[in-house]
Amino acid sequence: GSLVAAVLQHSGHLDKEHLGAHVGRLSRREEVWTMMNSKYSEFLPSVQNREDLVAEVEGLSMDIDLLKAAIENEVQQDLNVAVTEFTELKQQLERDSVVLSVLKKLQEFDTAVKEFSTALLEERYMPAAQRLEKARSSLRNVESHRGFELRIPKALRKELTVQEQSIIYQLGKEWQKLIVWKLPHSKGSSSLEAVVLSELHLHTVPPQGEDSAVPPVTAVLQALAVMGELHYRLKDFGQLLMEYILKPLISYPSLEPVTEEQPDVFILRFRSQELALDEFSPMKVFDKIKLVFEVLHKYLLNVPLEEPGKGGKEGRVTLAELLGELIWEELSNCLIHSCLVHSVPTSSSQLEQYKEVIESTKEFEKALKEMQFLKQDKTALLKYACNVNFHFANRKCQDLIKAARKLMTSEIHNTVKITPDSSTALPELPGPGSGDHPKTHGPPSLLDSGTVNLGSERSLSRSTLSLPTCRISCSVQQLVELAYDTMEEAKTSTKFCCLQLCNCVRDIFHVFCEVVPKYHRENLQKLPQLAAIHYNNCMYIAHHLLTLGHQFRYLTSTVLSDCGGTFVDMVPDFKKLGMECFLAQMQMQKRGVLDRLWSARNFSNMDDDENYRAANKSIKQVLHQLRGLGTVWQDVLPVHMYCKAMGTLLNTALAEIVTRITALEDISAEGADRLYSLCKIMVDEGPQVFTPLLEEDKNKKYQEEVPVYVQKWMTFRELMIILRANLQEIVDRWADGKGPLAEQFSAAEVKGLIRALFQNTERRAAALARIK
Repeated sequence: GSLVAAVLQHSGHLDKEHLGAHVGRLSRREEVWTMMNSKYSEFLPSVQNREDLVAEVEGLSMDIDLLKAAIENEVQQDLNVAVTEFTELKQQLERDSVVLSVLKKLQEFDTAVKEFSTALLEERYMPAAQRLEKARSSLRNVESHRGFELRIPKALRKELTVQEQSIIYQLGKEWQKLIVWKLPHSKGSSSLEAVVLSELHLHTVPPQGEDSAVPPVTAVLQALAVMGELHYRLKDFGQLLMEYILKPLISYPSLEPVTEEQPDVFILRFRSQELALDEFSPMKVFDKIKLVFEVLHKYLLNVPLEEPGKGGKEGRVTLAELLGELIWEELSNCLIHSCLVHSVPTSSSQLEQYKEVIESTKEFEKALKEMQFLKQDKTALLKYACNVNFHFANRKCQDLIKAARKLMTSEIHNTVKITPDSSTALPELPGPGSGDHPKTHGPPSLLDSGTVNLGSERSLSRSTLSLPTCRISCSVQQLVELAYDTMEEAKTSTKFCCLQLCNCVRDIFHVFCEVVPKYHRENLQKLPQLAAIHYNNCMYIAHHLLTLGHQFRYLTSTVLSDCGGTFVDMVPDFKKLGMECFLAQMQMQKRGVLDRLWSARNFSNMDDDENYRAANKSIKQVLHQLRGLGTVWQDVLPVHMYCKAMGTLLNTALAEIVTRITALEDISAEGADRLYSLCKIMVDEGPQVFTPLLEEDKNKKYQEEVPVYVQKWMTFRELMIILRANLQEIVDRWADGKGPLAEQFSAAEVKGLIRALFQNTERRAAALARIK
């Protein structure tokens, strides 16, 4: 009430409304204050409790600090010392464990070596080898620990090596006792006499009542396998087996294996018996080889071994398997190249009989697989035998090429005469409307009749498909016959063989083009007769190549298309081959003619006796050369070719003489007479070189036809007329460029001859004026 009064007094004047509001606010403040006093009275005890707790915490914090200081000052040092001691003890424990392990392995090594020595002395080779392998394993374990400078492993390694060599030496002696080779003194000798002296003694015969080899055999072989020496021993044994038993049985058909079983040894030796050439067969070779493996399998190879590093059934192999892996490849190659290859048929008719060889090969491989010598996937022999068509074709082609090369390298001068009457292989032409194939597929007939029926009224002449009379080499005739025989055989062969044989015929002719010119090069260059025969040979082959493919066109069309269909494409090559050789010979003969005429001293100053003798000699030499050629080409070249060749050479001589005489600037009257006499020698004796036939009376026809083959013959005759004619006769034969003289010489040449023969007079000038 005092507060309100004070307020009223202070305000001085307050209306009722404002006064009521003010009183209300004061009342609410008083309530707040009252509530605050109540809350304070409740909070004060809790604050006191918290202060007590803070005091306790501070006390604990001090205790903790004191404890921490004590741990850092006292306990930490003791803990570090304990950790260090623990680490050292742990390392010492590890070292002791390693040392203990090493000592244990050393103990195992020592025990294994002692047991090895005992077993070796008792000749228990397999336990000895196993103990030695155990010692080797222990030593490897010892050597695998690094960080130890131990000298003892080095000493133990030496000791182990000594023990290994001792057992290997002992096993080697046992191996030599089991398998004894008695070989001839001349080692490496492959002669039949040396092979017969070879023997193999196997001291592995089982006692009576036992089927397997005696235990020492198994023990020795298994011990060798454990020691890793079996591979080397078996490799040496396989090489000896191949060289002195298997290869001789394959190479010498007369050689037979002989077996002999004694109480303590099995002996394998050989005997040689006389054998007919046709008795050798792969079947017999297979039987001999199989007999050898059967006895080896019984007395030696049927020993199960455990491969090092493998266990169980998968790791067990037999000695036969190991030996097979070592020598089968060499043995199969030897059987193929020294046996089966010789049994391949040489003709299509023998292919059916080869099935027996295939069956024998199959049985041979089967027997080797049953003896575990051969693995199931090894079928090299059977594959080769079954591929007989391929081998037959290859062998046939090789034999054909070999025979063809022999013919090509034989002497060319052994000749045979070919005439139009000779039998010529002609195709059997089908009749009209018969289609592309004949009714029969037999071989083409050799038609000796004069005509070939074409199925109509028309017929071919007897000589249509005939060569002119000439001489060819006997070897070339045989070569062409070989080609025909091969094509005949191709007709009855399988498709593959047919294709190979057709290609082989083409190869034969290709080889001819390569071999003959090189092999006979020197003779073809030096001997004109051989060059002519070679020309005939090439033309003879080209002649047959024209129709060879057509005669055998009824082979399967696919084969013909594969091998070229026909041989016509090779005809130009053979014609070119023969022509090049003959033209080279002609060029050499031409050079000979010109060289001889060179010594005629250009036919100048014939009034000089020495010059005349030189010219006369050169003319005689040319005629002698041509007569010699005529003799060696007589009855060799075809008549038309003979006359053409001799005419060309004679024409060369005449042309050279005409050229040299027309080039003379001065010819005396006596010189003209002598030139005329020289030319007359050529005219009289020149035709006599044309002697293509052996019958002299038949050669006159060709001697009379010299102007046909010698282009300059009439020119030469006109030159002779000029040498003896006067000016008027020369002008008359010129006949204003229409006479016979004008046909052979030009106006300049005639004028040159006139100036050389006649003195410079008005008559000569008038004559020269007429020549234009």
